[in-house]
Amino acid sequence: MLSVQIVLFDGFDLLDAIAPYEVFCAAAMNAENALKVEFVTAEGPRPVPSGINGLKIEADGRLDPERGGIILVPGASGEIEGEGPNTIPAILGRAMNTELAGLVAEAFRQKNTVVATVCGGSLMLAMGGLLEGRPAVTNHLGMDLLGATGAIPIPARIVDDGNLVTGGGVTSGLDVALYLVERELGPRIAHAVEELFEFERRGTVWRESGMAPGTDKILRGDEPNIAADLAATNDGTMDHKITQASAFDGDWDTTIATPVGKLEVKLSIASSDGMIQGTATQGDETVELMNPVLRDNKLTWSLRITKPMRLNLKFEVAADGDQMTGIAKAGILPASKLTGKRVS
Repeated sequence: MLSVQIVLFDGFDLLDAIAPYEVFCAAAMNAENALKVEFVTAEGPRPVPSGINGLKIEADGRLDPERGGIILVPGASGEIEGEGPNTIPAILGRAMNTELAGLVAEAFRQKNTVVATVCGGSLMLAMGGLLEGRPAVTNHLGMDLLGATGAIPIPARIVDDGNLVTGGGVTSGLDVALYLVERELGPRIAHAVEELFEFERRGTVWRESGMAPGTDKILRGDEPNIAADLAATNDGTMDHKITQASAFDGDWDTTIATPVGKLEVKLSIASSDGMIQGTATQGDETVELMNPVLRDNKLTWSLRITKPMRLNLKFEVAADGDQMTGIAKAGILPASKLTGKRVS
């Protein structure tokens, strides 16, 4: 019997979870109970408040990553803009910081398990570092943020990457579930469910197979480094730019206030012969600043962080004496304020 576990968490989106649940239940009726579907949580049986007026759904069990079958993770329902605790990124961040991320990571290690997501469900897993380097899709509003986590955003209705199947917007829950029914139980069962629901699955399922299009439209966020520009500059402005860059030289203790927690990051920056280099240390992890660029007295760079979530942040900072101020941005997340002080 095929097991389907639909994972609930506080603030989940109702349609993301209910639409697949109905599809799988209908499939079970047409397939003589060849599958079983249930609502689960990372904690065990409990009533789970959704993000739609707090409406609660009763979860029957605890997510079992070793059971095999299908594990489906919905997205969240909340505020799209702002920095409050009820924003979608904040809800996803809280869910990711429970046992759920570890349980899903264990599920990925099983040979007979498929992890599926609807809408922002892929964002939550990506924020936990589980989708790095993997093609996936989420709600169109979150595609930039998905890319900032290290996943490869694919603008398709459904993306099939083997043991990972992701769906786009909120109504894609129907499409994801119907596709999984077809993939696991066959097209005749899926067609019977479509007839029952008077609904036809939308869009082409993207897979990394077959002929590739002539133009690669996947954006990976590459940016030019200021070093090449400065090395080629010979119009009398280089000395001025080097002087500007030297304003950032030194070690800085900085704090980044993100919507899901504060980051304490130590920056070490040095400039020489027009070259800008630096490192960032968070806890016991030190990484190089990616593509540092000096423009209009502001220093920009990209940086991969791992806590409180896995993200590629883009920074823009200014230095005034021994004080540093600026912002860090990733996708749809509100810009986070950076403040810092030169310590040497």
